[in-house]
Amino acid sequence: MQKTFLRETAGTVMRAVVVVVTIVAIIGSISALYEVETGVSDGTCNIAVLPVEGVILPYHGLADYEMVVTPETIESFMAAVEEEEGIEAVLIEVNSPGGTPVASARIAERFRNSPLPVVGLIGDQGASGGYMIAAASDYLIASPMSDVGSIGVNMSYVEESGKNEEEGLTYVQLTSGKFKDIGSPNRPITEEERTLLEADLKLVHDEFVGMVAKYREMDKAAVEALADGSSMPGARALEVGLIDALGGREEARGILATILETDIQNISFCEYNRSFLPF
Repeated sequence: MQKTFLRETAGTVMRAVVVVVTIVAIIGSISALYEVETGVSDGTCNIAVLPVEGVILPYHGLADYEMVVTPETIESFMAAVEEEEGIEAVLIEVNSPGGTPVASARIAERFRNSPLPVVGLIGDQGASGGYMIAAASDYLIASPMSDVGSIGVNMSYVEESGKNEEEGLTYVQLTSGKFKDIGSPNRPITEEERTLLEADLKLVHDEFVGMVAKYREMDKAAVEALADGSSMPGARALEVGLIDALGGREEARGILATILETDIQNISFCEYNRSFLPF
């Protein structure tokens, strides 16, 4: 009886050990597979390529845009490549019309503070917040035809009180403060409200100008002279100091070789895999 009990106990323990060992092996295999799939480099490339595309927003779901970039997604990518052995620099490929100012500034500062060299390459558009981000790179390249700049802030909106009146709709104002519904499209803006909003715009505008001046090592007055909200082709952006060179990937390859003090043949791009991270 006792021997039978001992045999049964031993058998149960052995089965439990087998189950535990199997689970550990499966977890190890999954972890190894995850590391392979989420790594940026394939073991031969050394420059992580990161597309910065679409509208810049603080988080997904804020607005209905097909392509969105957020500070969190950029942080996830940068944290990964900075820890990955073999990655020596980052190439950001910017195609963005801009977005919210704080999200743009957060991304710009993340690139600026990276321990890795960051080279920027503007595609069709690097405007407003998109330019702010691009300007934070260590070296900035654009095509002669790229749309560059648009340094400024916009808070315009459509005022619909006339339309509402035509449709028989009445806006009932119920607020705890006179500025609580400032910017409502359902009533005309007051002069006092306009003055307040324009003062706010100037504060954000001045901060934007200061950031560009710092990143591009330009005199603030020179940036202010360009900060009328207009954009310009890359060829003119080079003339006024908003970019460092004209070109594309091959020019970026050459600059990266110079920065890393290596032969250009040693520069190999790790193409961005959209399954790498959930963005």
